[in-house]
Amino acid sequence: MPLDDLPDWLPAWCLDHLGGEPVSVLFRQHQVSMVFGLLLADGRDVVVKARADDGRAVSCVAAQARLAERGFPCARPLTAVAGAGSLAVHAEEFRPGGAVLYGDSPDVAVRCAKVFARLMAELASMTVAPPLPNPPWVRWDHTGSGLWPAIDFLDSRDQSAVPAHVVEAAERARGRLLAAGLPCVLGHADFEAQNIRWHGREVGAVHDWDSLAWQPEAALAGAASGSFASAGPPTLAPIESSEAFLAAYQDVRGRLFTAVEQEIAWAASVWMAAYNAREQALFDAPQLSGDALRTQGAERLRRANA
Repeated sequence: MPLDDLPDWLPAWCLDHLGGEPVSVLFRQHQVSMVFGLLLADGRDVVVKARADDGRAVSCVAAQARLAERGFPCARPLTAVAGAGSLAVHAEEFRPGGAVLYGDSPDVAVRCAKVFARLMAELASMTVAPPLPNPPWVRWDHTGSGLWPAIDFLDSRDQSAVPAHVVEAAERARGRLLAAGLPCVLGHADFEAQNIRWHGREVGAVHDWDSLAWQPEAALAGAASGSFASAGPPTLAPIESSEAFLAAYQDVRGRLFTAVEQEIAWAASVWMAAYNAREQALFDAPQLSGDALRTQGAERLRRANA
C-alpha cells in the first residue's frame, strides 16, 4: 500500500505520539478496526489501530498493557489511547511470526482452552472500567426492543434472508442468558484461531484486544468454546470439541462450573453462532455458522436448558 493512501491524520499522529513519521506500510487491515503496520523513519516497526470512539478503547488498551507487563503473550501498547477526530487510536509493538492453529478436534480445543483459561485468570486480577458497550457478537444484553443489537449496516439489509432456525436459536439462547443473573467479569470475546499465533505447541501471541467484554465468565468461556476454531469466516466447533474446551478450561481454572454456568456456556455458544449466521446470511456469504447451527442447535439448546 502506498504511503499516499494512508489516512491524512495518520502521519501527523505518528509524529506526535511515536516521534517519527511512517516511511513504509507493512500491512493494512480493516474490519471492526483499522489496523496499520508501519515502518517509521527511525527504523521501528509499529502497529497503529484506530476505531470509532465508543468509549471502550481506554479500558481495552489498559488491560492489554497490564497483560504485556506480566508476560502474557500479546503486543505491548506503545501509547495510550489518543483521539484523531472521531477515532480512538493507539499504537502497539509489532509481533510478527507464528502460525495459525487449524482444526476443530478435541485436542485442538484443549490446547486453546488452556490459553484462554490463563488469559481469563490474568484478567480476573485486574481492575479496569468495564469496556462497554460489549462487542455486538456478545451483546445479548442490549437494551433495544428487538432480538439483535442495533447495527446499521446489518439492520438496513433485508432481514428475510436470515433463516428461521437462526432467529429461533438466537431467541432461545438470549432468553436463557438474560435469565441467568450471573456476575460479569472481564474477558476476551473474540477468541478465534485467526487471532492467535503459535510457535509449535507454545502460544506466541493473542491478538484483538479491542474485543474485550464484560459478561459472565461461563458465557465468555462458552462463546470461546464455539469460536476457537474459526480461522477465517466464523464457524461453530463440533459439540464434542466445545465439550472438551469447557472441561479443560474448568480444570485449568481449578473450579467446576455450576449447573447454571454450564447452561449459560452452551447458550452463549449458540448466541454467537447465531449472530455470525445472521451476518453471513445478510451478505449472502457461505453459511458456515448457519449450517453448523442447523445440525447442532437442538443439542446445544438442550444443554443450555433453553
